[in-house]
Amino acid sequence: MIDIRIARPCPDLAVTTRFYTEGLGLEVLWQGSGEHDIVMLGRRDAAWHLELVGGSGAVPAPSAEDLLVLYLGGPVDDDLVRRIEASGGRRVSQSDYWDRWGVTFEDPDGYRLVLSTRAWSNAE
Repeated sequence: MIDIRIARPCPDLAVTTRFYTEGLGLEVLWQGSGEHDIVMLGRRDAAWHLELVGGSGAVPAPSAEDLLVLYLGGPVDDDLVRRIEASGGRRVSQSDYWDRWGVTFEDPDGYRLVLSTRAWSNAE
């Protein structure tokens, strides 16, 4: 098994943490401070986590191709879309492919989150 860590700079940890916890439903797995302020988000049963790194040097530089894709294996729930938008997400068009196979949001730092209706096993 391979564990995955995705780290992103984040100027306002509270705002972005709210987006991923209240909007998407991830849990805070760990947080701490020192040289950098860090919040690790994910699911306790998963072999991955999203790490938000704060501090004075935390300057996001997202592009339209910086995608975090979550394969739901079914329709995107309207309540989930509303929660994400209420938590600071902005729905955007990504491309014909992703618009056909899911819903894309920009998080408060400008990074893109795709909720794909496809399952990982049939993603191309």
